[in-house]
Amino acid sequence: MAAISLKNIVKKYGDGFPAVNDVSIDIADGEFVILVGPSGCGKSTLLRMIVGLEDITSGDMIIGDRKVNDLAPRDRNLAMVFQNYALYPHLSVYENIAFPLRLAGAEDSEVDEKVRAASKTLELDEHLDRKPGNLSGGQRQRVAMGRAIVRDADAFLFDEPLSNLDAKLRGQMRTEISRLQKRLGITTVYVTHDQTEAMTLGDRVAVLKRGVLQQLASPRELYENPGNLFVAGFIGSPPMNFLPAEVEGTSVKLPFGTVEIGEEKAAKARDRGLLIAGIRPEHFEDAALVDQDTTGSSFKATVEVVEWLGNETYAYIPFEAPPEVEKQLKQLEEDLDGESLRTQLVVTLDGSSRIAEGDEAEIWLDASKMHLFDPATGENLTVDRDHAGQIVGESMAAAAEQPAAAG
Repeated sequence: MAAISLKNIVKKYGDGFPAVNDVSIDIADGEFVILVGPSGCGKSTLLRMIVGLEDITSGDMIIGDRKVNDLAPRDRNLAMVFQNYALYPHLSVYENIAFPLRLAGAEDSEVDEKVRAASKTLELDEHLDRKPGNLSGGQRQRVAMGRAIVRDADAFLFDEPLSNLDAKLRGQMRTEISRLQKRLGITTVYVTHDQTEAMTLGDRVAVLKRGVLQQLASPRELYENPGNLFVAGFIGSPPMNFLPAEVEGTSVKLPFGTVEIGEEKAAKARDRGLLIAGIRPEHFEDAALVDQDTTGSSFKATVEVVEWLGNETYAYIPFEAPPEVEKQLKQLEEDLDGESLRTQLVVTLDGSSRIAEGDEAEIWLDASKMHLFDPATGENLTVDRDHAGQIVGESMAAAAEQPAAAG
C-alpha cells in the first residue's frame, strides 16, 4: 500500500486546452478518495494519469516515495477496475482472476492460494469454472475486483465501475466495495459522476469542474459547507434551491418574505447587494408539523405541485428571479449537465403533511442552514471555512469562458 500525491497536475491536448488544470491532491495511505463531477470535468483523465495511461503535461505524480511521471503502467504496481470489466470471455472466472499472476510468472501454488482467497472474499467460489458470459453484471464486476485483489497492488483505481449496473445492484455493489476496501485497508481512488456513490463511499471527495478542482473534503463537509455555487448545486438530491436574496440588517429578504439569519452570518454578506441564497429542500417543513419552540422562520406561499412518496412529500412553489440570477442559474445548469434549477422552490415535507396542490401553505425554514453566494463569482460568502476542507475552484465567471474538458 502507498500514499498518492498529485502536485500541480496539468494535462493539455493538442489544441492546448487544459483538460486537467493545476490539480493538487494528497491521498493518504489506506484512504478512499472519490473523484466526482459531471461529464467532461477531467476526472477520468486524472485517474488515467495516476495509472500511467495518459502522459502528464506538467506537475508531479508521486506514489509512495517514487516520482512516477515517466514510469510505464506495469511499473507503478496499481490495480485498475474498469467500467466495462475488461474480462477475457474465453477464460474461466478462475483464470480471469489468476491472469495477472500468470503474467508475472507466479508459481501454481501461489496462484491457487491467492485466487481462492480472493474468490472467498468476493463470494465467487461457486462460479470459478464459469465463463464471464454466464455471469450477471454484478458477478462480472466482482471478478474484475478479484483480479485487482490478487495483484498485491499499492492502490486500487476504479473508473466508474458501477455505471453499467441497474439501480438495485449498484446499491449492493457500493456496499461490497466499501466493505472490501475497509477490510483490505488499501489506498483507493474511485471515479464516478454519481453523487450517491461519492457521498456513501469516500473518506474524502474531490469535486471537479472543467479540469479544475473545486473542493476537497469529507462528504459531510461538502454537504454542509459547499465552497461555491457549483459544489452546492452538484451535491444533494433534490439539488439545493437557489433564490434571489438581499441582506438587510440581520435578515435576508427572499421572494417569499424576510427571514432572520443572525448577525454572524449576515455580517459576511451585508452591503453586497443582490445575492443568491442557497437552501436545501430538506431544511423546510410544513409549519403545522413543527414544534412552536423550534428555532426558525415561517412564510406563506402558494403550492403549485405536490408529490407524495409515502415517507415524505415534495412540494413545488414557483417564484420570480431577476435576470442576473436567472443567467447565473442557467450557466450552473449547463455546468451540471442540464440538472434543472428552474425558478421554483422545492421543499421536502414529512409524509404526514396534508398540504395539497393550490394551497396557500405555511412553510417553516431552518434559516441557520442557509448559504449566501456572490452571483458574479459563485463564491459562498457564508461558508464555515474551518470545516469546509480544501476550497480551490475558480470563479464561475472565469469557468464559463472555458470549453468542456475531456473525461
